[in-house]
Amino acid sequence: MTIYFYSTRTEYGCFSNFSAHGFELDGVYWPTSEHYFQAQKFAGTPHVEEIRQVKTPKDAAKMGRDRKRPLRKDWEQVKDDIMRKAVLCKFETHANIREILLSTNDEEIVENSPIDYYWGCGKDGSGKNKLGLILMEVREILRQRME
Repeated sequence: MTIYFYSTRTEYGCFSNFSAHGFELDGVYWPTSEHYFQAQKFAGTPHVEEIRQVKTPKDAAKMGRDRKRPLRKDWEQVKDDIMRKAVLCKFETHANIREILLSTNDEEIVENSPIDYYWGCGKDGSGKNKLGLILMEVREILRQRME
């Protein structure tokens, strides 16, 4: 069976980067993994703090996608590692959602995003599903730590 997630209001909503599961990383508190991820596009600039402090993950995403802000040069090379770091920290921080992730056993996890062909599966299922793959990696890391 494949586990699909997208909205935060569903059974596996905690897998979304918009879920309200904050954590501390790089010495500061992040309200969501979306806030952390979007802010890292501008590491070393005041944009990081601006994004960290916005109210909603939707606002953080909008700010992160705003190309008036200077995207770091190595973004394409580092974005997967940054996402992995954020997702791992989120699930290490919250035992309740860690249990949900571990309860998926070896099921495939897919971000059912109709618009995102990189992090999600896209409208037609042909996307790379990078977020789903990272969740499965994080599940394996957490599992190994328990052994």
